[in-house]
Amino acid sequence: MVDLKKLQKEIYQNKVDKGFNVTDVNKEFCLTYGEVAEAYEAWRKKKEDLGEEIADIAIYLLGLSEILGIDLEDEIQKKVYKNSKREYQIIDGVNTRVKEFDGEFER
Repeated sequence: MVDLKKLQKEIYQNKVDKGFNVTDVNKEFCLTYGEVAEAYEAWRKKKEDLGEEIADIAIYLLGLSEILGIDLEDEIQKKVYKNSKREYQIIDGVNTRVKEFDGEFER
C-alpha cells in the first residue's frame, strides 16, 4: 500500500528541488485543471498515456495538498467514509442524495 503522507512530502520536496512553484496556489489549481484536461483528452482520443496523465493529476493534488498543509490521505479516508453513509434515490431520472451520513440532510 502506498503511504500517501510520505508521497505527498516527496512530491513537494521534488517541486522544491527542481525549482517548481510551491507558493502560488492559484497557479497550482490552474496547472491541476490543465492536467485534468490532458487526461480527458487522452481518454477521448484513446491515447496510450492515459494512465500517466491520471498520475499527473494525483501528483498535482498531492503537491497542492502539501502546499496548503492538508493531509490528503486523512481527508480521502474521511470522505470515503462519509460517502459510504449517504443514501441516494433516482428522482426524475437523476441519482439524488436523499440522506446525509449524519442524518442532518433528508429530502
